[in-house]
Amino acid sequence: MLRPLCTAAALALACPAQAELSFDTTSDDTIAYVESNLLGIFYHELGHALIDILGLPIFGQEEDAADVLSIFLIDAFYEEESAVQLAYDAAFGFLGEAEANSDIVFWDVHGPDLQRYYNTVCLFYGANPEEREDVAQDLGLPEERAEYCPDEYDQAAQSWGGALDEIVHDAGGQTLTFGDIEVENDGGSLTAEIVQAEVEALNQEFRLPEDLLISIVPCEEANAYYDPRRVEIVMCTEFADALVEMAPEM
Repeated sequence: MLRPLCTAAALALACPAQAELSFDTTSDDTIAYVESNLLGIFYHELGHALIDILGLPIFGQEEDAADVLSIFLIDAFYEEESAVQLAYDAAFGFLGEAEANSDIVFWDVHGPDLQRYYNTVCLFYGANPEEREDVAQDLGLPEERAEYCPDEYDQAAQSWGGALDEIVHDAGGQTLTFGDIEVENDGGSLTAEIVQAEVEALNQEFRLPEDLLISIVPCEEANAYYDPRRVEIVMCTEFADALVEMAPEM
């Protein structure tokens, strides 16, 4: 089901906690960027959860597979105008992370941020190349890569599309449930608002074979993660403040 203009994107961020910010003086464009990336990282962690809960085989890095799900859901769930906005935010999120961390950590489980940037642009472009050529050009996707992007999207649709087909249910379900919610700042409030709305929407369409907990709590760092021991996605309340700090100039 296509959703109206809202939020989404893809960003995996783990950086030291920032001082708490008041969102009263934050621009609407920056808030939209933060909302998009909060939802994007939630999709990314949902990918980890589905890999665990459904026992999905992963041939390669699991972080890459979770990145793919995030942009795949943006394309699948949102109307074109919304999806384009969210794809831009996703790309700028990775670009901002690359600029903030100039040293490439080759041993990390995540790929280099610039590579994740181009992977995101490529997959989004490949989902609808006839309508998104201007997006690919604007975001600097080289023609040498763009040629293969439709095939990359088809691979994503065959893998993640098949996995999602397993949990689609006409009556939906209540298998995404909330655990701890501790909101202590503006960023935490925004995180709770975005994630709660998304959980409600997902529960209308999908039913998992077991419950997946969603918690929104302070972590003393800007982070989000999936805990397979508890079958729980944790969204840290500090994450939104860090996103405000790294938002591009609008």
